Amino acid sequence: MKPIEKPKDTELLFDRHHLIQLLWPLVVEQLLSVLVGMVDVMMVAYVGEAAVSGVALVDSVNYLVIQVLFALTAGGTVVCAQSIGSGDYKLAGKSGGQLLFMTTSVMLFISAAFLLQGNTLLSVIFGTVERDVMEDAVKYLAYTSASFPFLAVYYSAAAIFRAAGNTKLSMLASLGMNLLNIIGNAVCIFGFRMGVVGVALPTLLARMIAAAFMVYGLTHFGKEIRIETLLQMKPDRVIIGKILSIGIPNSVESGLFNFGKILLQSLVSTLGTASIAAYAVASNLATYLYLPGNALGAGMITIVGQCYGANKPDQARYYARKLLYLNYAFLLVICAVMIAGRTVWIGFYNLSSQSAALAEGLLLSHSVAMVIWPVAFLLPYYFRAVGKAAFTMKVAVFAMAVFRVGLAYLFVGVWHKNVLWVWYAMFADWLFRIIVYGYGFMKDDTFSQT
Repeated sequence: MKPIEKPKDTELLFDRHHLIQLLWPLVVEQLLSVLVGMVDVMMVAYVGEAAVSGVALVDSVNYLVIQVLFALTAGGTVVCAQSIGSGDYKLAGKSGGQLLFMTTSVMLFISAAFLLQGNTLLSVIFGTVERDVMEDAVKYLAYTSASFPFLAVYYSAAAIFRAAGNTKLSMLASLGMNLLNIIGNAVCIFGFRMGVVGVALPTLLARMIAAAFMVYGLTHFGKEIRIETLLQMKPDRVIIGKILSIGIPNSVESGLFNFGKILLQSLVSTLGTASIAAYAVASNLATYLYLPGNALGAGMITIVGQCYGANKPDQARYYARKLLYLNYAFLLVICAVMIAGRTVWIGFYNLSSQSAALAEGLLLSHSVAMVIWPVAFLLPYYFRAVGKAAFTMKVAVFAMAVFRVGLAYLFVGVWHKNVLWVWYAMFADWLFRIIVYGYGFMKDDTFSQT
């Protein structure tokens, strides 16, 4: 990778202060999502095994719905950021309105389908499960599916604010929503003993309040982007087409990526209980290694998108390199802590000695291999921000199918290697992405085509 050199022929769009103000709320928001998720799981466990199982079943479905929502809002972020970069704030506002209309419409449809046919849906997907588990799952699905339209408003508004560089407001909304959810769970579960409804109801109420807050923010706090009238939400085929040109490839990439993870989980399950436990624990701890990159990727969408809209190719590449180096700085600290304390971190999970030894090996190899992760997974945000989401989708699908899944089944299913080789196949996937994305970044001619 070339050393970072500031573009000399123009004023930078983002100074150091601006970058810090943009990025730190994204890091905090990512950390909050992981920590709150852990607390939520602990509270659900108090209700009982049936509730835990029912919530887990529904969450696996909800996660796919939320991934679709994420993909659509990512497309909206890119389109809004490009409009801001070009100085067309009217188009930016209209693009924000189109994003709100589109995501809310999609989530209303999905919500209605789940509310009307939730029982049938769960039976088709999961087959026959114990009666009390299914009853809790149906109750939980009813409340969470009712929250989808509000979640669409929240995520769409957050995407709009991020496109404008205002990440602090979405962080505050996320903090408030998660705190309300935790407090509500505590009151409903421990105080009123409402069972699985005590888990689901606070989620619905917290998302409703967060959506209302974000709508208020869009109508009162927006500078570059403000939703002032319902006319901004009148369907516009051109703008919706631009959003979908990024959102659809993102959805396909995300969906197939998660399907690949399910296949690998199925493969690991053939290796015995010790390997299953070790893989689960190491995967859980590895999520902390991804936090900075995921946050910086969200920031790159805004930064590079605005540079693209302003037709400043040198600055787009300059900031992409800068964020890559920043990701490496974060990883140097996090991976060192993870490696040095791996015995301690894994000890919290109370594994058997065999599982703990496997988990330590997995965590060590993963932490070392993170040296190649940023180029493989942060650079794709650059390509999405300049309108090349289809390119990242093709690369990701090929890498997942051939290397991560294909090699893993070869190593474990044919050559009978242990669980570590599942991640060696994953590292091969990363190496392939580095070669393709690195070369694509160096030879990128996007701006010469605009």
